Amino acid sequence: MFLLWLLVLGGLGHHFWKYGLHWLEGPGLLLAPCSSDCRVQLVESIPVGLYPASPSGPSIVDSWLRLLDRANSSVHIAAFYFTLQGSDEETTDPSDSQGRKVLGRLKQLQSKGVKLQIAVNAPQTSTKDTAELAAAGAQVREVDLRALTGGVLHTKLWVLDHKHFYLGSANMDWRSLSQVKEVGLSVEDCSCLAQDAFRIFEVYWSIGANSGSPPLFWPARLAALSSADRPLQLKFNGVPARVYLSSAPPQISPHGRADDLATILSVIDDAQKFVYISVMDYLPLSEFTEPPRFWPAIDSDLRAAACTRGVRVRMMVSCWEHSPASMFTFLQSLLVLSRPPLRCNIEVKIFSVPSTPEQRKTPFARVNHAKFMVTDRVVYIGTSNWSENYFTHTAGAGLVVNQTGSEVGEDQQTLQSQAEELFLRDWSSDYASSLSMDAVDFCPPSRR
Repeated sequence: MFLLWLLVLGGLGHHFWKYGLHWLEGPGLLLAPCSSDCRVQLVESIPVGLYPASPSGPSIVDSWLRLLDRANSSVHIAAFYFTLQGSDEETTDPSDSQGRKVLGRLKQLQSKGVKLQIAVNAPQTSTKDTAELAAAGAQVREVDLRALTGGVLHTKLWVLDHKHFYLGSANMDWRSLSQVKEVGLSVEDCSCLAQDAFRIFEVYWSIGANSGSPPLFWPARLAALSSADRPLQLKFNGVPARVYLSSAPPQISPHGRADDLATILSVIDDAQKFVYISVMDYLPLSEFTEPPRFWPAIDSDLRAAACTRGVRVRMMVSCWEHSPASMFTFLQSLLVLSRPPLRCNIEVKIFSVPSTPEQRKTPFARVNHAKFMVTDRVVYIGTSNWSENYFTHTAGAGLVVNQTGSEVGEDQQTLQSQAEELFLRDWSSDYASSLSMDAVDFCPPSRR
């Protein structure tokens, strides 16, 4: 018994040495008064040449620059990688100018007295950007999740002054600002939600400081401030909203944090009329493990929604050179359900971003990279593609906004209706084509 107590005390002592006494803290005080009337914009990146005749809405790069202009004390960024400046091999035109502009603003933060902390996935393919930012005063931590979860840090999250934040599909990459279609949410003057988002960042920052090892106990100061059962009661542009954040994978989610996969399933299960999904990749498989495993979690929920509850399901995925060929066969198996006698209300379209011969020279570009879902009840904005590893191994995050039943003024609009309009614009555009149940190679190599 004495030996057992020695082992316990030794383990606790090692934990205190590495992590301090944070686990003994209470729920923790919020860092600022909890503002609840938030300014919110659904923002996107439109690749050069896409929708050339339509008026452009708020762009991701403009929202990033605006957020940086508003930063007074701190900027925290969680990123998959940093390539805001293109190499000569990647681009022969000035398309990376927007990325360089963002990089330049980040380098100026220290001179303004603003602390910049960056949690980036490890190992990095290129350290050029982060090395330049570190030289300009940024604190950079590489987060290696391979030993801990077997995945990567795939989240794309900004938190500024514990008051403003961005969450969405866009990487810290010049292509995400000019050559890739992205969707995200920019939120200002929303300390309740921003402080909750900061707790997700702090998880990555903590892991990066301790060689990828999680603490024995997640500090109470990192416990979620919102969940599906306890959404934050806010106003988004004056319209009442119930909002919460989710994260993946469960291994690095502190107490109270909604699981990202469970969140997606609950959004589908909650839908009464329609579920519209825009995601780059959709696979009911374990995409990055051998041998692959069948993973029907989301697929089964979509089938149940369309075939047993009469919900209209529309799925839009991407066609580009990196599209997994098996994805289209799985999607055809969904479409089969629309035939008699079932007649399930399921439709699938493939979105292709057109490219000139010159644009095709740029790798990992010209694709719809968005990851969002909108139903007749809520909108979900995420950072993950829809296959198993993204939810069981890879670090990602999501945001759910429910404004159902909220009173909407004459000049107001819910975020759900904005997301629906965005989806339907893409769905009915010339860039989206219906998937045929009989096609053998609907996304041919020439388009991939």
